[in-house]
Amino acid sequence: MAAIHITDIESAINWWRERSPSPDGITACAEVRALGTVYALMVYYHETECEEETMPEKARAAWLAWYESTPDAPCIAICSTSQGDDICKGCGRSFDEVQHWPVMTPAEKRATWRRITMEATAWRFNKYAERAREATGSDSRESLALQGAAR
Repeated sequence: MAAIHITDIESAINWWRERSPSPDGITACAEVRALGTVYALMVYYHETECEEETMPEKARAAWLAWYESTPDAPCIAICSTSQGDDICKGCGRSFDEVQHWPVMTPAEKRATWRRITMEATAWRFNKYAERAREATGSDSRESLALQGAAR
């Protein structure tokens, strides 16, 4: 199992805050409170990742709801791994990541998204950035960073 990066927890909190705003500016919805507890513990213990299987159920459910709102695959339909490259020039995933994507867990997919976004060497982040935005809506490099930078 892969770990969930703190930026994904933060992005999920912000997504829930926008989705279920506080009625009085003080109280938070149950999902924000569940994720906030995980986030606070990570900050307190100076952890950047939490294990997917150790997350409290309510926090994991809230995180998964946020995850479902993010683009699934980074593919821009220019797969150089089919031509023999170890790393796809189009999306930045390794051959194994491309092949195993359908069976990867959400946390494993987010870890891959985070790595390729931080590297920002794939064509989806430069040469074909417009194509990536058109294919998935608005997953430009900047919005990916705002969504957790774990793509």
